[in-house]
Amino acid sequence: MEKIQWQISVPIFRNTVILKQLGLAIGIPFGLVALVIGLSSGKSVYTLYGLGFIVALLFFTWLFIMAVYRGRYEAEFVLDDKGVLCRTQAKQAKKNRIINALTVVLGLLFGKPAAAGAGIMAQSRQEVFLKWNRVTKVKYKPNSRTVLLRGGWTESIALFCTAENYEQVEVFVRRNTTLPKKGGGR
Repeated sequence: MEKIQWQISVPIFRNTVILKQLGLAIGIPFGLVALVIGLSSGKSVYTLYGLGFIVALLFFTWLFIMAVYRGRYEAEFVLDDKGVLCRTQAKQAKKNRIINALTVVLGLLFGKPAAAGAGIMAQSRQEVFLKWNRVTKVKYKPNSRTVLLRGGWTESIALFCTAENYEQVEVFVRRNTTLPKKGGGR
């Protein structure tokens, strides 16, 4: 049974795959909120306060990520004949457990079930396994040394590879998936 295993530290704010995902998850909703506030409030000075609050929230989120996580995503991957395992490295996983637990507790204490739910969901994604037979789409990005795997609606893994192992990972993924070759090829 062949197995490929590695750890990697990915810069969050310099990786194009992560930036694109952040843009979809954060940029679109906050952009729409800013647009609605801007268009519906006329020329009120309070519009600037609302928009300033959104900018401040994004800035403090960035500051928090830089302070707590040093702006990096610490991941480890295991590829074998059964599928792909992606998990957060132990040191960062410990930080995540503490922050996610605080989010749940504070969300419940302040009557914010959405915040508590976000903490629970974040903790549930610390380790993700995707079986090869569940993979429905593969996208190879050799320039950023990333392989994107998609399964069902919520099943997706980005394999962030090192310069040394990208070729080996790409060959392993191609061999274990029976999908047509798409995107980012050579």
